[in-house]
Amino acid sequence: MSATHLVVFADDDPGLVHLDTTDPEAIARVLGIKGIRYARHAPPAEAASLDDDALLALMEDTLAGWREEAGFASQDIVSLRPDHPQREALRAKFLDEHIHAEDEVRWFVDGRGWFFLHLGTEVWRVQCEAGDRIDVPAGTKHWFDMGEAPTFRAVRLFTNPEGWVAQWTGSDVSDPFRAPEAA
Repeated sequence: MSATHLVVFADDDPGLVHLDTTDPEAIARVLGIKGIRYARHAPPAEAASLDDDALLALMEDTLAGWREEAGFASQDIVSLRPDHPQREALRAKFLDEHIHAEDEVRWFVDGRGWFFLHLGTEVWRVQCEAGDRIDVPAGTKHWFDMGEAPTFRAVRLFTNPEGWVAQWTGSDVSDPFRAPEAA
């Protein structure tokens, strides 16, 4: 079984590791120092058997609290499986470094994915698992890799009613950094 995993690299050398931990408390603490919120919230046991609308309805009390705490205006669920015919194109869409004008919030209810955060002269790779919530602040340079055989389902929260809107940085810093299984 895999676990939430944080690895911090030099941004100019993917072989130079500054930190490597699977301790959730350490992950929350060091991400928090950088302004990234990380927390664990167990998804409902029946989440995998529900369609998106039913899952959102089941989680409404939790999501209402989160919407109120940060002024989120909309939410949706994003998911992908290895047999999706457009998985390669969808993966490629998120692999380049970008920023958002709003916080990017993801709560993984199933599977896993990797957020890469470009913070100063380091790249922080956060392997998010079912139950992980990560809040990437507006303006933070980052990218997301769902892996070659994506398996994840995540609730996304937005302050922008239009949902996910990216501004690409044009940097190639993300090129050598990928999900471990895709390296």
